[in-house]
Amino acid sequence: MDGPFRHTDFPGVRGYRDLWRRDHGLRDGNPPLDTIGTLMPEKEIKIADPETMEELPPGSTGELVVSSRLMIEAYWNKEDETRDCFVEIDGKLWYRTGDLVRVDEQGYMYFVDRTADIIKHKGYRISASEIEAAIKDHPAAISSCVVGVPDERVGERIKAFVVLKEDARGITGSELIRWCKSRMTSYKVPEYIEFRDMLPKSKVGKYLRRELRREERERVITS
Repeated sequence: MDGPFRHTDFPGVRGYRDLWRRDHGLRDGNPPLDTIGTLMPEKEIKIADPETMEELPPGSTGELVVSSRLMIEAYWNKEDETRDCFVEIDGKLWYRTGDLVRVDEQGYMYFVDRTADIIKHKGYRISASEIEAAIKDHPAAISSCVVGVPDERVGERIKAFVVLKEDARGITGSELIRWCKSRMTSYKVPEYIEFRDMLPKSKVGKYLRRELRREERERVITS
C-alpha cells in the first residue's frame, strides 16, 4: 500500500523510538489480520497526542505523524490545509495524517480511527468506530454511524444513526442504548439513537460521518 506502511510477511522495522530502532527481521508465521503493516525504512514516524503533538510512549493510541527526506512541504495554493497538516517539531517538518493508530510490541501498527471522528465527551476522547462496532453486533442492526453533537456543557453528546434489517420489528432506541451499556463503559454509550433507511456514503461505499456531523451542527444552530 502507498504511504508510510507496508504490509508484508517479511518486515524489517526501524524508527519509532527504542521499539523501532532494532531490526525485527523475520517473524514467525503471518502478520495479524487486522494490522495495517509496519514502517518502511525510509520513513520516520511519531505517535503523538493530537492536541499537543507530544510524543506518546509505545503501546499508546495517538495520531500518526510522518517525516521523510522526500516529503512535500506544503499543499499548492492551500494555505489553510498546509497549516493544519504540516507541523514543525524540534526543527523537523512532520505531516499530520489525521489517523489514530497504535503500535504493538512487535512493531505492527493498527488503525483505530480518524482524529476528525473522535468524539470529545465530558473530557474523554471516544472512538466512534468502537461504538459503531458494538451497535453492529446487535442482531437487528445492519450498519451505524456515530457522531458528536455540539453541547456547551459536555463538549459533544454522542448520537448514533442506525439502519435496521428489513424484518426487524419492535426495536427501539432505548433497547439499543441498553445493548451498548452491556458492552462498553458508560461514558461511551450513545445518548441519542436515530433510525434511518440508509446512511450517506462516498462513491467507494465509505460512510460519510462528516455529512451527519454537518446536519447535526446545522440543527443546533437553527434550534
